[in-house]
Amino acid sequence: MALLKYEEIAESLRVRIGSGEFPPGGVLPSGRDLAEQWSVSRATVVKAMDVLRHDGVVAARQGTGFVVNESPIARPAGARRAGSARVTGGMPFLRVGGPDWREPPTQVTAALRLDPGVAALRRVRVLQMPDGTPHSYVEAWFPPDVAEPSPRLVGTAPIAEGTTRYVRRQTGRFPVEGVDSTTIRMATATETEHLGLTAPAPVAVVLHTAYDGEGRPLVCEEGVTPAALYERIDTYAM
Repeated sequence: MALLKYEEIAESLRVRIGSGEFPPGGVLPSGRDLAEQWSVSRATVVKAMDVLRHDGVVAARQGTGFVVNESPIARPAGARRAGSARVTGGMPFLRVGGPDWREPPTQVTAALRLDPGVAALRRVRVLQMPDGTPHSYVEAWFPPDVAEPSPRLVGTAPIAEGTTRYVRRQTGRFPVEGVDSTTIRMATATETEHLGLTAPAPVAVVLHTAYDGEGRPLVCEEGVTPAALYERIDTYAM
């Protein structure tokens, strides 16, 4: 299905941001310049910018215009329901080390439907509270058929458009179903260190797996949150 004009403008800006043309903190072209460049109304440009703001890619700065967010924003594992904005419930995060290839833990291997011994690409981050203290420790695992055609996943530079859009552009695959499993256990030594906990410490673990339209796994995230910070609220008809 063809993109609407405002979606086309937003995607073009994502690509330019991702390529480094507009680095973090960089100012995007003005609404007037974009309207002239694309031969559209200013209202269409505003809708394009709303899409980028919705995804946490840019922010409006009074007197300047739209700037690329300097602090990457991510949502906790399991907070990716359709229609939710990345900035809604999103948190700044710090990348831990660099992406690496390794054999996932048993539960992730099963979720990604990998054979034992097969390595997956791991990306680790720590989501932060507004005051900078750790909120959750997240390991995202990408199977080889997703990671290999998506080379930027192996880099340490932020993916401004988000990994979901980047993977879709590289592979043509995108999530249509998510499965979340929540369990409670004690934190590992690594989790205790990165979350600033005192052992032994109970944590809530959300295992989130995203599947494409053919039921193939795209990514599996294991998000670990201290018990005192974990909360889930569901509203439903009765």
